[in-house]
Amino acid sequence: MLFYLAHYFIHYFHALRVFDYITFRAIISTLTAFFIAILYSPIFIRHLKFYQIGQEIRNDGPLSHLQKKGTPTMGGTLILISVAVSVLLCSDLSNIYIWITLFAMLSFGAIGYIDDILKVKRHNSRGLKARWKYFWQSVFALIIAWILYHAASTPASTQLFLPFFKNIQINLGYFFIVIVYFVLVGSSNAVNLTDGLDGLAILPTVLIAGALGIFTYVTGHFYFSKYLEIPNIPGAGELAVFCGAMVGSGFGFLWFNAYPAQVFMGDVGSLGLGAALGAIAIIIRQEIVFIIMSGIFVIETLSVILQVASFKLTGKRIFKMAPIHHHFELKGWPEPKIIVRFWVITFILVLIGLATLKLR
Repeated sequence: MLFYLAHYFIHYFHALRVFDYITFRAIISTLTAFFIAILYSPIFIRHLKFYQIGQEIRNDGPLSHLQKKGTPTMGGTLILISVAVSVLLCSDLSNIYIWITLFAMLSFGAIGYIDDILKVKRHNSRGLKARWKYFWQSVFALIIAWILYHAASTPASTQLFLPFFKNIQINLGYFFIVIVYFVLVGSSNAVNLTDGLDGLAILPTVLIAGALGIFTYVTGHFYFSKYLEIPNIPGAGELAVFCGAMVGSGFGFLWFNAYPAQVFMGDVGSLGLGAALGAIAIIIRQEIVFIIMSGIFVIETLSVILQVASFKLTGKRIFKMAPIHHHFELKGWPEPKIIVRFWVITFILVLIGLATLKLR
C-alpha cells in the first residue's frame, strides 16, 4: 500500500523514491511489525486472560511445566497479524510470491488456530485430531505446490540446487510438487514440535527468517545471483520485505515470550511461521540450505520420529521424553540453559547456511 502511495506522490516528493528500494521497504516492514507486536501484545495478553485462553499442559510432561498451566496462549495470532499488516503495507502487491507466502502462513496458521481453540474448549492438550491436521496441511501444501509449479517463470524455479556443488542443477519436473509438499508440511510441524519451552522456537525462526531475507534479496538480483552462482528467480527479492516482517514481529513477541513467558505463541503461530519459512525457502530454491539452518527444528522432529519408532518396534524409549528438549529437562538441565544453547546452535547453523552463498 505504501509502495503504491509513494509512486502516486513521487512526482511531488522525489524523496519518496526510496520506496523503490527493497532494502528500504524491508527495514520499514521490520520496524512496523516489531512495533505492532510490542505495542499490542500487552493488550492482547489481557484479552487472552479475560477470556481464559490459557495453555493446557500434558499430564506426562516434566513436572516443572505444571506451573505454566493457564499461561495465555495463541499469541501467535498477533505475530501473524503483524506480519500480514506489515507486508501489505510495505510490499509490491503485484508480486505473486508475496501472495503465495501469505497464503502459506495464514492457511497453516488457521489450522493451528482451530487446534488451539479446541484445546482451550476441551481443557486438555489434545486439540485437532492428527489425521485432520495432516489432511488440511496436505491440502494447502499441494495447492501451493501446484501454483508454484505453474507460476514458474524460468527453468531454475523448479530445479533442485546443491549448495556445495553449484554447477549441478537437477530438473525435478512434477517431482517438484512432492518436494514442496514435504518442505511445507515438514517445516510447519518441525517449528510446532520445537515450541515447547519459553522462547525456544521464536528466536531460531527470527534468525532463519533474517538469513532467508538475505538469500531472497540476492536471488532476485540478477548481478548478485550471477556473481554468487545461485539461481536467479525474478521477483523473489520482494520476499525480503516478508522476511523483515517476520524478524520484526518475532523480536516483538520474544519480548513477552522470553523466560519466564507471559504468553505462548500456540499452534497458530508455530504452524503459520513454519509454513512461511518453508515457502520462502522453496521459492528461492534453497531447500537444502534451509534444512541446514533449521538444524534444531530437524533434530527436534527426528527425536520424536525415533522415539515413536523405537517404542513401537522394541517397546523401549531412546530418550527420557520427546521432543528432545524435554529429554534435557528430565536430565536436570535448567530451562534457560536449554533455550540459550539451542539458540547458539541455531546461530552457528545460520552462519554455515550463509557461508554457502559463495562455497563451490
